[in-house]
Amino acid sequence: MSEDRVALSRPRCRRLMGVRLLGTGSYVPDAVVSNDHLHQRFGFDSDWIVKRTGILERRHALPHQATSDLCHEAALRCLQRCQVDRSKIDLIVLATFTPDMSFPSTACLLQDRLKVSCAAIEVEAACAGFLYALITGAAYVVAGVSDYCLVVGGDCNSRILNPTDIKTYPLFGDGAGAVLLTRGSPQQGIVSYSMGADGSGGDLLSRPAGGSRMKLCPEALAKGLHYMYMDGRAVFRWAVAILTDTINDVLADANLRPEDIDLYIPHQANIRIINAAIDVLKIPRSRVFNNLDRYGNTSAGSVPLAMDEAIDEGRLRAGQRIILSGFGAGLAWGTAIVQL
Repeated sequence: MSEDRVALSRPRCRRLMGVRLLGTGSYVPDAVVSNDHLHQRFGFDSDWIVKRTGILERRHALPHQATSDLCHEAALRCLQRCQVDRSKIDLIVLATFTPDMSFPSTACLLQDRLKVSCAAIEVEAACAGFLYALITGAAYVVAGVSDYCLVVGGDCNSRILNPTDIKTYPLFGDGAGAVLLTRGSPQQGIVSYSMGADGSGGDLLSRPAGGSRMKLCPEALAKGLHYMYMDGRAVFRWAVAILTDTINDVLADANLRPEDIDLYIPHQANIRIINAAIDVLKIPRSRVFNNLDRYGNTSAGSVPLAMDEAIDEGRLRAGQRIILSGFGAGLAWGTAIVQL
């Protein structure tokens, strides 16, 4: 951690009303990677993984799949569920930190796959990426400069993980989710959101090589600097604090109580992070959605994938008030109360 890191005050909460979430869609690859598989292949302790993370299995992209493929499938399922012709999409906002390539952007690749005429924006905020993209898309809709905004989050984490890193490799999986936004009633939208960053903690969770600071060279590859690095203990402490604090922030800003929220959908990073935060907030675990055991941490795909499954399970429906939260590398976060 940087020695000159100081505690920053969080940006004030804001709101974006008059936007409606029409529907969701998600996709995970077919390849299921269980804890037993990791034990047999790499010698990882299956019991340790479950006790420390709550993860039983995760999905890994097949060799021919990239992030754009996962996002495309999620987008198609979202549009099918919404019964909206893709020609109506006038904006794509896509969140990922594992793009197919440096450029063109994965957002542009998705725009081409969908054959839609629109702008395509890419957002890189790691595990907070979907909330950043959702808030960005909602702002365009509320401003009246987008009628149908497709917001997508997806990552192929398996491509940037070090298989010898027993504390990081088991945590992550691959997946994508999408939502479609349009204009709504004055009562619909983002009631309050907290979105911010603390770049002084950037070295806690990073991928050092492969950018303009450090090119991919034999020396970097030999040191494994092209893989994700995470200071797990420090990130854990920060994640619990930011999840707890920002949920308190948006509730206070909206003059609401924890019991006024129908469902909480936090980023699916680690069950111990989620439980630690909601226990502090005295939120019943029955009101918190969790699919971490089956997918692990899918980064930008985490929250929309959970939203889609919550709808399928009948736990999320029109008229409800929910809290979404994402947090991760940057260090970046986004937490929002959404009135459906």
